[in-house]
Amino acid sequence: MRLATYNVEWFNALFDNAGQLLPDDQWSGRQDVTRAEQIEALIAVFQALDADAVMIVEAPDHNSRRNTVRALESFAEAAGIRARKAVMGFGNHTEQEIGFLYDPSVITALHDPQGDDQVDPPAPRFDESFKIDLDIDATLDTVTFSKPPLELACETTSGAEFRIIGVHVKSKAPHGARNAREATQLAIANRRKQLAQCVWLRRRVEAHLALGDSLIVMGDFNDGPGLDEYEKLFGRSGVEIVMGLPGEAGLYDPHARRALSHALAATPTTARFFIHQENRWLSALLDYIMLSPDLVAKAPAWRIWHPFDDRACYRDKALRKALLLASDHFPVTLDIDI
Repeated sequence: MRLATYNVEWFNALFDNAGQLLPDDQWSGRQDVTRAEQIEALIAVFQALDADAVMIVEAPDHNSRRNTVRALESFAEAAGIRARKAVMGFGNHTEQEIGFLYDPSVITALHDPQGDDQVDPPAPRFDESFKIDLDIDATLDTVTFSKPPLELACETTSGAEFRIIGVHVKSKAPHGARNAREATQLAIANRRKQLAQCVWLRRRVEAHLALGDSLIVMGDFNDGPGLDEYEKLFGRSGVEIVMGLPGEAGLYDPHARRALSHALAATPTTARFFIHQENRWLSALLDYIMLSPDLVAKAPAWRIWHPFDDRACYRDKALRKALLLASDHFPVTLDIDI
């Protein structure tokens, strides 16, 4: 089975309110890329992935006028891919939903949110609130998710059961800051909230591991080992919090472990952004597929579909171009016998 996570930049801009694609010459949400170009590129990428299921970060919007599931299934039909049935969880107000496309002949996937805020420490559902002391002032702060994680109960046609949590954790930019000092203060406060969300997610992970669930946590953390200067301030990244410390019941992702192994080690990357102020590209490791120990024992294979780092992607000129046009993130896949 092949599972994938893919952050599709401004997927929402490619659909009308009826959930139909808009393959025209109008600009997409991507810089200097038309809607037709991005749609064509995305179809090529999804066809190349040929995944049994894809966690889509920044899925099309869901509101009174738009429907995420309808849009994703419309795209799947246009692309002619096997992963043609969609499911989503709790909606949000950011035009960036978390959706899941899957092949119904291979697996079933149901939104199955769980949580318990009566245990100690509490691990509430992702659409609820989480109490934690963010600034060490002996007062509990209330944290919520702007993009609640998507918790799925999955079962293969052979009867194997596993759970997936789809994630899009993001630290807000310091909007409203009047000077550099305020910008720093806001950035630190926002990072605290992001790490608190990762603590919340970690408690849900611990609850599943304690029950013996086969668990996959996948998506975009906008965070990783050594990503920015705030990691030194807080001691560790959100990715490390969710995976668990050495000695704890933990999750495993080889790319994260490689980044953690040595400060000067060459780090895999899953995203590529252009920094206009510096006139250069910035690469980062943001997207992960983390597995519980029982799934790691099945000898799975991870792959980042990076157009310059993956040999097969680079040699396929059409796919290389499609990956660069489709999004500022690249897919991560997991091949596993499950």
